[in-house]
Amino acid sequence: MNSNVKEKNIIDVIEEFDYSTQNEKYNENFREWRKNKDNVYSFNFKKDQRERVYVDGRGFVEKSCSNAEKKVLTNIFHTLGNAILMWIVFEDVISRIILLILERLGFNIHASFMTKTLSGGCHEVAIVLIVLNTMRIVIPMFYLHHKFKMPKKAAVMSSMNKPSALVGAISAAFVFSVVTTLPSAFSNENREVLSFFGSENMDVSIWNQGEFVAYTIFDVLVIPIISQLFFCGAAFTVLRQFGDTFAMLITAFTAAVLTQDFRYMPAIFIITLVGCCGMLTSGSIFTAIAVNIIFKMYQLTIVLIETDTSGTMPLKRNGFMAAIVIAGTIGLIYFRIALKKHPLKLARYNAEMSFQQRMVHASKTFPFSAVALLCILCAIMEAFK
Repeated sequence: MNSNVKEKNIIDVIEEFDYSTQNEKYNENFREWRKNKDNVYSFNFKKDQRERVYVDGRGFVEKSCSNAEKKVLTNIFHTLGNAILMWIVFEDVISRIILLILERLGFNIHASFMTKTLSGGCHEVAIVLIVLNTMRIVIPMFYLHHKFKMPKKAAVMSSMNKPSALVGAISAAFVFSVVTTLPSAFSNENREVLSFFGSENMDVSIWNQGEFVAYTIFDVLVIPIISQLFFCGAAFTVLRQFGDTFAMLITAFTAAVLTQDFRYMPAIFIITLVGCCGMLTSGSIFTAIAVNIIFKMYQLTIVLIETDTSGTMPLKRNGFMAAIVIAGTIGLIYFRIALKKHPLKLARYNAEMSFQQRMVHASKTFPFSAVALLCILCAIMEAFK
């Protein structure tokens, strides 16, 4: 009896967090990272409600859980804001400066600050696109991993606990890929590459060019891997100490605004949510990567189908979309049956701050809020071009 009363008097946010959604090895690493008192990114508040602290000039003062949470949230979103600022500065400024320097050095590459379209030799353009798109993600990713110092086994979920969740996530990716891309069949990057390699002054078509194939493999396979190491590895894991729902929404929002284009924000937001949820339920970041690969492959397939100028193209495209929806629906039915044995469970944390208060605090933290607003402004400018 006395033991139960004692436990109720102790507030320990680390021990009160629900760790049952992942395996014990992951939980141990995540818990140890949070217990480090020198870690400014860890919400590790602990308090005995029967104790009060005496402060000169103020008298007895009680430690506030909400103030501790706000402080940690501020640290996290300040660092996350720096990372996404690196992302857009490299994408919109530094990469174009590099292109102009390469052009001055005599490389067959032509670019300007006014547009994102490149021109020049196929070989040079393909290499430059691959290198710059890699650096755009890898630099902020390493920055986050360096600042957060999350153990590898906690930063990257690597145990496939529920294979049925992988099937469910891929099936959901099938369905949402079709639904979210109905207004626009392909992304900015795919359209840019397609327009370049399909230009009239090329000697061969896109079907037999090694450069197109190399960039396509990179865009479909490599980009999803490194981008999910940034979103679901570096960012999501730190945010989930405030609850999985909060972490998923912030991660999806960040991925969406970084597109800087309203036409693709809804699709990226939903696909990122599917990937995060799939990662949590399956236990492996591979699920999030697979979801994004599926989305990219679907986009590319639509692009290739629409290059067919014959009258049967709409029939082929619509038939492909219908087949994807049917396959996705069957997979989701299987996943729904599997959920009866293993119900979906997200980690939650009930603190003094409400979910809405956390979201508001995040939206006001500099530079995260400023960079997100900048991305939205860029999207508005893109919409009126």
